[in-house]
Amino acid sequence: MSVFEHYEFDAHEQVVFCHDPASGLKAIIAIHNTNRGPALGGCRMWPYASDEDALTDALRLSRGMTYKSALAGLDYGGGKSVIIGDPRADKSEALFRAMGRFVDTLGGRYSVAEDVGISVPDVEIMAEETRHVAGIAAGGVGDPSPATAYGVFMGIKAAARHRLGVDSLSGLRIAVQGVGHVGYYLCRHLAAEGAELLVADIAQDSLDRVVREFGAQVVAPEAIATAAVDIYAPCALGATINDETLPQLQAKIVAGSANNQLAEARHGEALRRRGILYAPDYVINAGGVIVISHEGPDYNEAKAFAHVAQIHDTLLEIFRRADAQKVATSEAADRLAEERFRGAAAKATKAA
Repeated sequence: MSVFEHYEFDAHEQVVFCHDPASGLKAIIAIHNTNRGPALGGCRMWPYASDEDALTDALRLSRGMTYKSALAGLDYGGGKSVIIGDPRADKSEALFRAMGRFVDTLGGRYSVAEDVGISVPDVEIMAEETRHVAGIAAGGVGDPSPATAYGVFMGIKAAARHRLGVDSLSGLRIAVQGVGHVGYYLCRHLAAEGAELLVADIAQDSLDRVVREFGAQVVAPEAIATAAVDIYAPCALGATINDETLPQLQAKIVAGSANNQLAEARHGEALRRRGILYAPDYVINAGGVIVISHEGPDYNEAKAFAHVAQIHDTLLEIFRRADAQKVATSEAADRLAEERFRGAAAKATKAA
């Protein structure tokens, strides 16, 4: 399939296919839009079933980063990278050094950070080959997962206020799908506020941790999305809102950290018609990139997390716009984001 004819291709500025035979690296870097600034986005490592699946993920994720940065008010564009491989078995220093070299060839058009399957030490190896990295311990903010989780927590509170009319999550049943880095920190916030947690994950050690620390109830991965809860928080891979799961959803709210939660754009409207409030993923999960945007010698954690907390008010604005316009929240968020990053291009053209 031609990249330009791919169903997820959306006027992407650049797509780079990276292959290093010596290390076994097979990766894709996608830059969607740089109207607001250079692209920033994490690197994901996953055992994709096919090269086309990897390309689909890279195209969708990079587009989401453009919208995410725009709604977070950041001077960054959207980019993302994916490495084809099993993060539990295929990691090596040589592989991450090769990835760093490919990032460096882009000359700063794209900076890489952590994502699913990639940790801070992995990116720090890339940093030995390129300075275009973010979210590392040396000179950076380190693991952005706590900030992402805090933003999701604030977003869930906004959704609960708008849909349920409550300011506290105490007593609410919340299903968290995926309790790795972000999911774990989210569970900590939710448990501290008195929420009842149902959790699912493919990693037993991660499940054991949240059960032990937060008294969570374990649910089978195939049942978590349709559990009888107030809020469903997908925090693993995307597309869990699809033709199969959507008719079975019992939650009144869908709000989690996973990227691309809707299998197709039309599922946003389907949620609206069922009276289920959806917190658009690229809005609610922006905490990590927001904190990374504050990196530098004058980094102030309190100021950075205060910026993350603004996700709460951004979502309330989107919910109100969606109600007023009688459109899905995903559509309202897209419109607002497009105003911002397309407007940036118009300003630049006028200035030139």
